[in-house]
Amino acid sequence: MRTLIDKYSQHVYHVAYSVLRNDQEAQDAAQEAFIQMYKSLPDYRSEGFKTWLTRIAFHKAIDAKRKLGRRTAEDLGGEEKIINMPGRDEDVLTRLVREERQDKLRERINQLPAQHRDIITAYYLVEKNYEQIASDAQVAVKTVESRLYRARQWIRKHWKEDEWRE
Repeated sequence: MRTLIDKYSQHVYHVAYSVLRNDQEAQDAAQEAFIQMYKSLPDYRSEGFKTWLTRIAFHKAIDAKRKLGRRTAEDLGGEEKIINMPGRDEDVLTRLVREERQDKLRERINQLPAQHRDIITAYYLVEKNYEQIASDAQVAVKTVESRLYRARQWIRKHWKEDEWRE
């Protein structure tokens, strides 16, 4: 557990800070994210650990921002004053749209034939390089290159362009 925290603490903090824009609140949200990660580890489905942890951190930061919004509304004397305050929700909205597209892409990738699904997942979703994939699969780097090429060709042939480029 300590190794995971050491490895991902900066990343989780940056995710939380991008939503909250407050150092202390981001630290608190990051801590909550690691607690949630620990509780949710039994449910983890090997789908890109960093992506999974990022999603947890992002949701914890949004929860914290909602709580802050309620507190600020009470301090100002009502929600009508909050509505007129400039927000930083554009970056949050952009991230949500990106995550939704990733989820849709993940669904599409799960429909690929197994030999293509594994290589596409490893390269694009888990973000491994050719050498890492070759090492994991115990094959040559050239084999990884050709498998990735064939998977891309299959996608181009079987998916309409608007289905995989949004």
